[in-house]
Amino acid sequence: TMQASASGPVGLPVDIRLTGPDFEELKAASVEIQDELREFEGLNDIRDTYSEGKKEIKIKLKDSARGLGLSAADLGRQVRQAFYGGEAQRIQRDQDDVRVMVRYPKEERSSIGNLEEMYVRTQDGRAIPVSEVADISFGIGYPSISRVDRQRVINVQADADKAVANPTEINRALYEGLHGNPPILEEILKKYPGVKPVKDGEAKDFEEMLPVLVAGIFFVILVIYSLLAVPFKSYVQPMLVISAIPFGIAGAIFGHLVNFQDLGKRQDLSMLSLLGIIALAGVVVNDSLVLVDYINKLRAEGVPLKQAVHQGGIARFRPILLTSITTFVGLVPILLERSLQAQFLIPMATSLSFGVLFSTFITLLLVPALYLILEDITRIADRVFGPIIRIYFPDWRYVPKHVSAPSTSHE
Repeated sequence: TMQASASGPVGLPVDIRLTGPDFEELKAASVEIQDELREFEGLNDIRDTYSEGKKEIKIKLKDSARGLGLSAADLGRQVRQAFYGGEAQRIQRDQDDVRVMVRYPKEERSSIGNLEEMYVRTQDGRAIPVSEVADISFGIGYPSISRVDRQRVINVQADADKAVANPTEINRALYEGLHGNPPILEEILKKYPGVKPVKDGEAKDFEEMLPVLVAGIFFVILVIYSLLAVPFKSYVQPMLVISAIPFGIAGAIFGHLVNFQDLGKRQDLSMLSLLGIIALAGVVVNDSLVLVDYINKLRAEGVPLKQAVHQGGIARFRPILLTSITTFVGLVPILLERSLQAQFLIPMATSLSFGVLFSTFITLLLVPALYLILEDITRIADRVFGPIIRIYFPDWRYVPKHVSAPSTSHE
């Protein structure tokens, strides 16, 4: 048999790892959990990783056989030699070795009766029938046994049509409970005390990647701040530019709530959504960077503060708005695409498109206001702390950006 998944580059939407020492308990718990998963609309391809092997004959040594000096290894070796064969000698034929194997004739190894009547030898040379020293039974062998931390493992898995099912809510219902109901897994596994559930698949990937991605967002902000502080020659103005990032993140979250493909039904944040937010941090600063830089140029030319902010907002309104709208429109085809191949890209496109659009309007309104507030705070700080600073640095004085500092000469 062949199993394939079309779930994308990460794990399955629903993937429950069951661990425990007893394989039968794991299988029984897996069957019950699969029955519960079938109650959720939108889940498909519900299965587990257990696969039945072939029939096998189990030979268990009796306690009385140990008193005769017969071990399980001795019994297994003699049965194998009788039915599979043992090497008696090797014959050299040209450049090859030919192994001569000896075993029972075919008619004496074709039934379970032949095995029961077979004689095995003890350490003292006695020949005893297998039926007297071992119990023989039939069973099903496992083709493979998966273990994690020395515990046997079965994974219960399901794919999801995310236009119908909400994997985040399904996982929450399984592990934590939903709408006041107890966790589904907890209720099922009360009957199987040795079985423990562990998150796997998309849920595990998201939990493991979330701290890394959050740290990545802060690292990106730090790098952007460092790159802006040098050309601006200011430790404060880069914060004006970076102030657009939180509003871009808010826009990305709003975009997931809107969900273009199914209006009114929110789209969950995923790992790719967070990757889109990290990319967004480097895009949304463009608008505020252009605006702040233009205001600085006007002030350097001697334009008064309020007039520079007013002129800068008017002059940069159209290019900022058009740039952001064209970016948003360019991403809309991905947002509306319903093919399976595009589904894993939609969360990232949602973060980028709505984040850029939302931060643009905030930039046009907030950044000019913050620029004026920053200048007011700087002037107030100079009045309060300036006299103290000049005690230690007599030549220091606050100089607005549109005023050139007077030159001094010493003869």
